[in-house]
Amino acid sequence: MAHSARAAGLALLLGACAGAGGGSAAGQDTAAVAAAAPTRGLDSVTLAGVYARAAALPRLRSLLVARQGTLLREAYFNGATASRRANIKSASKSIISALVGIAIAEGKLAGLDQPVAPFFTAYIGAHADPRLRRITIGNLLSMQAGLQPTSFGNYGDWISSRNWVRYILTRPFADEPGGRMLYSTGSTHLLSAILTKATGMSTLAYARSRLLEPLGIELAPWPRDPQGIYFGGNELALRPRELLRFGELYRHHGRLDGRQIVPEAWVSESWVRRTTSPFNGHGYGLGWWQRRSGAHDVFFAWGYGGQYLFIVPDLELTVVVTSDPDAPREHDHNRTLHALLDDLVRAAELGARPSRAGRSEEPVK
Repeated sequence: MAHSARAAGLALLLGACAGAGGGSAAGQDTAAVAAAAPTRGLDSVTLAGVYARAAALPRLRSLLVARQGTLLREAYFNGATASRRANIKSASKSIISALVGIAIAEGKLAGLDQPVAPFFTAYIGAHADPRLRRITIGNLLSMQAGLQPTSFGNYGDWISSRNWVRYILTRPFADEPGGRMLYSTGSTHLLSAILTKATGMSTLAYARSRLLEPLGIELAPWPRDPQGIYFGGNELALRPRELLRFGELYRHHGRLDGRQIVPEAWVSESWVRRTTSPFNGHGYGLGWWQRRSGAHDVFFAWGYGGQYLFIVPDLELTVVVTSDPDAPREHDHNRTLHALLDDLVRAAELGARPSRAGRSEEPVK
């Protein structure tokens, strides 16, 4: 049974983060809002159908839908609650990407074309494959490092190894740096190691001080590798409303509450397609996935099991979905979640229709 917590008129999303234990309420930065979409709100009939189908999904844990800075509906399923953190799995990669962009803006990193080998001299000797010296920060972010992935079949051996960084850097090359997409959590773990060295702070401390605390979000520690480096691109936990607030930050071009938290240019660069997945056909930028829904671009963070943050900028639509992070891999659940997103896009295209009494539909209460 769904336990619905429905909110009307939560200006700028998530002053409600405070109610979930995430920090203080915040006002909307109107200077950062894109031009108004041609419709407002969501078609109530379509929205009701989405939530009815969602309630029947045994793996689903939460579904939150916001438009134009207002949380129109949220529901929690199968024992989940608004106050419980969700393991967002590989959706963490989008947060690592934001931290890299901030570090570049601060001068801690030189940019996307910066070679990563100088950060790992202990593992890259004179006789190492010379291609290791051609891998850049941009290659790691776009999953184009060329190294054999640590994900999928190699994942268990990797996280069981005594030194995760060494394991990554000693994988054979499956393509040239900058070549085809080779999805690998090892690439974002290298970024976590680089952030640790470049900033002089743990990835946790840097994320708290530069990104999450400015958003009013209390970030809990997450697993580390044997050398103490925080897992780059996996296992980070956020409350669903907190993930929604991060999505609103990106929808507003990195700016909220009168503060530019992530550089605007970085948000734009992150959403430029640099490669395409051979498995699902989705585009991939700098830690963000991309696809189309009808006539609209959709940018999304995606984690194993059905953890999603969807952003549809031209409809001013932000959607969070969390699911059971420990269920066996099953593609039908992900396909169903994408179908629900497509219906929410249609609901936004229609907007709030007049009721029988001649009044516009109000946000769900």
